[in-house]
Amino acid sequence: MGTVKHKSLTIAAAQIAPVWLDRERTLAKVARWIGRAADRGAGLVAFGEALVPGYPWWLEHTNAARFNSPIQKTLHAHYLAEAVDIDAGHLDSVCAVAKKRKIAVVLGTIERPRDRGGHSAYCSLVYIDPKGSIASVHRKLMPTYEERLSWAPGDGHGLVTHALGAFTVGALNCWENWMPLARTALYAQGEDLHVASWPGNDYHTRDVTRFAAREGRSYVLAVSALMRRSDIPDSVPHAAAIRRAVPAVMGNGGSCLAGPDGEWIVPPVVGKETLVVRTIEHRRVFEERQSFDATGHYGRPDVTQLTVDRRRQSMVKLKD
Repeated sequence: MGTVKHKSLTIAAAQIAPVWLDRERTLAKVARWIGRAADRGAGLVAFGEALVPGYPWWLEHTNAARFNSPIQKTLHAHYLAEAVDIDAGHLDSVCAVAKKRKIAVVLGTIERPRDRGGHSAYCSLVYIDPKGSIASVHRKLMPTYEERLSWAPGDGHGLVTHALGAFTVGALNCWENWMPLARTALYAQGEDLHVASWPGNDYHTRDVTRFAAREGRSYVLAVSALMRRSDIPDSVPHAAAIRRAVPAVMGNGGSCLAGPDGEWIVPPVVGKETLVVRTIEHRRVFEERQSFDATGHYGRPDVTQLTVDRRRQSMVKLKD
């Protein structure tokens, strides 16, 4: 048998604030940070959950559950107008940068997909490969708590992994990283580099990052956004009222990286826009899976199995 060649990969977490609820300006900022990651030799750069055009921070602080609220309707309409329509080419500029710089991108978006009618929002992680092609779009399976007032539940279509050099990359949104079956679906497809995307805050990333790394015997790159009261632009409807309602800091970051042994390579970084860049060695995955491989030699498919429906769900099947 041939010798296994253990290779390295440089990865980056871009911890940035969006130009909140402004798709085009946020995408321009994303493109700049992709370039910065590529300048530092990264083969993959990841961004926080819902970064484009931004996480709906107003929900928690402005009585968003009030039915038929004119304020909430205005904000929701603005959110949909600034959401990402992939079919309209909204991500073409980011794909072009990824292709030019030969770097993979994991980008958190609010997607307004035409295959679900075009008027509902989905929290979607988009994987763009180093050739600039959109390889997968994973719609968050279950929005968390007040997110359900804004986002629709996704499906299993995006529960896929991607080959990147010696590594196999998978990604989940926010509290999906706490969902054991969602993690298992990626483990079983060979995942050894997991991207956990968050809207912001180290209290989200401190525990689950190390746990998922130790369980999966994978590298886990947790990437969070920043969001401060000062990041709310005047262009947002009811901006002054939102500023009065929210705390000074809504998202403090918390991006970090754990190794396949569950130990920190980079502990959570808070309070600043930054690139977390490290080179990881695939050899470490082989070493840690000697004792545990959740869906490999330590799995018992004769006893327990997981079925994953990866069909894209739609309300209508048209036959012309």
